[in-house]
Amino acid sequence: MTHLTDGSDGLETVIAARTVLSEVDGAAGRLIIRGHSLDELAGRTAFEGVVGLLFDGFYDDLPGDVRAALGQARAEVFAEVAALDTGLLDRTPVEAMRALTARLADGDDAETAFRLLAAPAVFAAAVVRAQAGEAPVAPDPALRHAADVLRMLRGQPASDAEADALDTYLVTVSDHGLNASTFAARVVASTRAGLGSAVLAGISALKGPLHGGAPGPIIDMLDEIGEPANARAWIEAALGRGDRLMGFGHRVYKVRDPRADALKQAVRWLDARQGRLEFAEAVEAAVLDILREHKPNRPLQTNVEFYTALLLEALAFPPSAFTCVFAMGRVAGWLAHAREQLLGGRLIRPASLYIGPMPRKAA
Repeated sequence: MTHLTDGSDGLETVIAARTVLSEVDGAAGRLIIRGHSLDELAGRTAFEGVVGLLFDGFYDDLPGDVRAALGQARAEVFAEVAALDTGLLDRTPVEAMRALTARLADGDDAETAFRLLAAPAVFAAAVVRAQAGEAPVAPDPALRHAADVLRMLRGQPASDAEADALDTYLVTVSDHGLNASTFAARVVASTRAGLGSAVLAGISALKGPLHGGAPGPIIDMLDEIGEPANARAWIEAALGRGDRLMGFGHRVYKVRDPRADALKQAVRWLDARQGRLEFAEAVEAAVLDILREHKPNRPLQTNVEFYTALLLEALAFPPSAFTCVFAMGRVAGWLAHAREQLLGGRLIRPASLYIGPMPRKAA
């Protein structure tokens, strides 16, 4: 194991946990989730299937029917939507969602886990509707999770293609190694604080713009560019100002993020969005060309956030709620990692290297 010496690399060289849940191979551009490549899962299994995969072996009381258990959990946590008031609705959707999630009981069993799994979906849909002046829609426990999320958001059933696209997104982001939010969840879980506390830590880390808070500005970028002919001038000006281009570059991947292609394919299923997709592809090509010119020694490729923005826009989620949708998928990974840490890990307590002044010796 390599030990950090100066803190300058953000713990990248430190192995902080052993896990059976996922591996991110940044050099090869490969994501493995519980023994399956992303290509095997994205677009081929529902979110409930990946939940069963991630939770397997970590909960003694894991329900046999994940879909039914998750549907029932959605119905149960909807009662907390009654706590939405003006104070919460004045917050961002992710902050309101986090506050409602904090109302759920802490615990370490599967029943608690499923309520926490359902919470981001139920609360985000309710907050978005309430902020638009519309009444929240109660869950339908009989539906699969992705279909019910869209129904709760819009107040009407989603098409199979739309539900499949959201399923692909939730599966794609369900787990991704020891990212910032997952590490935060594991640290809290290691204190035996409870699964709810671990999930709240994950949400708090995810809302940062360097983690899950990035997809929203991509829509702003596309809207400001307007048409492909404007792309190069807009991008050059942004780089000239020192702006960071959201949706490009990744802390781990040195090649194209495999999740980007999975989500790009999901957008293709939504026929009405083909013009927007073609425009986004033209902007993507322009960005990659310019980045190669400006930063030839840095491997900056498209990451998951770029096509996340396109997909969630197509499904009618407002950009202000994109981070909430990220949490809907990643909460499965947080809960699995929290249980893995509880069952086999110690209290996480890394050392630090003191670089401050030393006390003066007494004369």
